[in-house]
Order: sequence, then C-alpha cells, then structure tokens
Amino acid sequence: MKVTHKIGQLLMVGFDGTAPSAGVEELIRKHHIGGVILFSRNIKDPAQCAKLTESLQKAAPDAPLFISVDQEGGRVSRLAPPFTQFPPARTLGHCDSVDLTYSCAEAMAKELAAVGINMNFAPVLDVDTNPKNPIIGDRAFGASPTLVSKHGLATIAALHDQRVIACGKHFPGHGDTAADSHKTLPRVDHSLHRMADLELKPFIHAVENRLHAVMTAHVLYTKLDEKYPASLSKKIISQLLRKTIQFEGLVVTDDLEMKGITDGFTVPEAAVRAVQAGSDLILVCHSLDQQKAVLEALIHAVEKGTITQERLNQSLSRILSLKERFLLPHQAPQPKKIKQVVGCEAHRSLVEEIEKRSETMPVRGVKR
Repeated sequence: MKVTHKIGQLLMVGFDGTAPSAGVEELIRKHHIGGVILFSRNIKDPAQCAKLTESLQKAAPDAPLFISVDQEGGRVSRLAPPFTQFPPARTLGHCDSVDLTYSCAEAMAKELAAVGINMNFAPVLDVDTNPKNPIIGDRAFGASPTLVSKHGLATIAALHDQRVIACGKHFPGHGDTAADSHKTLPRVDHSLHRMADLELKPFIHAVENRLHAVMTAHVLYTKLDEKYPASLSKKIISQLLRKTIQFEGLVVTDDLEMKGITDGFTVPEAAVRAVQAGSDLILVCHSLDQQKAVLEALIHAVEKGTITQERLNQSLSRILSLKERFLLPHQAPQPKKIKQVVGCEAHRSLVEEIEKRSETMPVRGVKR
C-alpha cells in the first residue's frame, strides 16, 4: 500500500447530502480514506440510507470503509422514524436490567447493520457526576461507575454480537465537566487517583472485556497534562490508555472541528498532534477543505519524519485488523431484511417495556 493511501486510512469524514458528494467520493477513491460518519443530514429513510452506505462502500478501492454514526438513543439519535426511537442511556441505567440493556443495544445494532452502518460511537462510558454538565446528562447510564460499567459492557457485547463495532466514549471521562466541548475547551482538575476511583473505571472494565475502539475527549485534564486536551495528549493516550490500561485497540478522536480544539489549534495541526499522541482514526465531520488540509498535513508530517513510519504502521495495523474482524466479508444491505427489522413491532414493544419499567422503578438517591 502506498504511503499516501496508508495515511488516508487514518481519516474519517462527514459530508452533506443524502447521496455521496463529489468531494467524499474523491476522498474515498483517490485518497483511500478509512471511513465516513453519517448524521441526520445524510439520512432520509431506511432504503435511502442503505443505498447511500452501499454506494460509499462501492467507491472504496481496497479496504472497506468504517461507516459510523452517533446512535446512542435519546437526544443523540441520528436515525429518525421509521427507525425505532430508542431511550437514552439514563433510562436503561434507571431500569438497571442488564438483559434489557443488552436487548435494546441488540435491536439498535440490528437496525444499523440492516442499512449498512458498521460502527456506532456508543456506549457513553462517562459517569454523570456533575448536574451542571451541559453535554452528558442523560447520555450516561448514571452517576455510579459500577452501574456505567455494567450497562456499558452489555451494550458493547450486543453491538459486537451483531457485527457492529462499539466505540466507548469520551476517554478519560467527560462526566464531570461544566462546559460543552463543541463550544469551548472544558477543564477538569481531578487527580489521577480520583479519576482511577471514578471516571476511569468503566473504561478499564470495558478494555478488560474486549472493547475494540475508544473515542477521546476534547477536555483539558490539568493534573494529567496541563498543556494538551486528552485527544491530543501523548501522556493520556500513549501512556495512560495504551501503557497503563493496556488498551491495544483503535483510538478515535472526537470531531477536530469542534471549538474545544479549534480555539487553540488549526484542524491540520490538531490532526498531526493527535497521531503523534497515539490516535489512529481522525474525525473531521464537516468541511471538505479541512479534510483535504488534514491529509496534506499528515502526508507532510510523515515525509518530514515528525510522524514516523512505525507510528503510521501501528495505526494502519489497528485499522485494518478491526476491518478484517468486523467488515469482511462485505454483505450488502438487503431490502427484505430492512423491512423486517427497521422499526419492527418487536423493537417498538421492547422500547415500551423499557419505558414502563423505568416509570415503575423507585427514584434512587445518587451521590454526586
């Protein structure tokens, strides 16, 4: 594989429209990018979504694409009706039934797989310890690391059982922030000892139980790295996540176009820094110009040696290994299966059961 094509595999992009744009097709065919992320703007209905994902895959010249989505349930759901509308993680945590959590994630994964989506940026493994947190809240299973660990693992297992890659987020923990990293760079001043007791526990538990992908947080953890946010921090990714926690899977950045990054770095600078820090897959969700600039910056960094061939090959190996495990052999979406699975009565009934169970559960006091 050419070096430029290796570098392309490190990039995941978003685009506008319900069919592949000329820009994203060029990135796939010419630059061999590793994946695409879909948003509500890309999805009109199940049949159209399936046609879109298959068109994207057909454009890929060699390795299949990661086709990802943020489908957590609740307010972070990219798939509108007739896709089943799944509850937020907090509702599942409140029910506290591993069987229900597994069944919910299983149903979600079946609908994703039916339309050709093979990676879900879920579960949220953050612990909801800060009631003023504007971005996590009901996206987390709860305020207890034990609760989050238990239901996070059930979600991961269900997704993987349906051959959809789970990606736990936002490492090392976004639960105790009072700012939204889409708008600014949040800051956390907790010690590593405190984080090991709380925020890190769900991630450690998931890594020990075969989590294959982790998304990093655009948050500055001053006691871990006073200069760089986690997504750009070698201390947090290479030392804490890789060496201490011994995570050998795929590290994915959150979108590098978020203000938590762009207030301090250009997107290309951040991309190079993220790879140097140990990230494998770089997420650039909106601007084609920025996506091309990131590719150019990564190519230049490899040519200069600021990203070594060894570092590049480490990420490429993780990407291709995960694709081989989950994406091969490629199976095109089947119209008959889409009609049988998406928004089916069994999935709607499951959601009703979860909501009824949640309503009858006592409200527990939580220690924040």
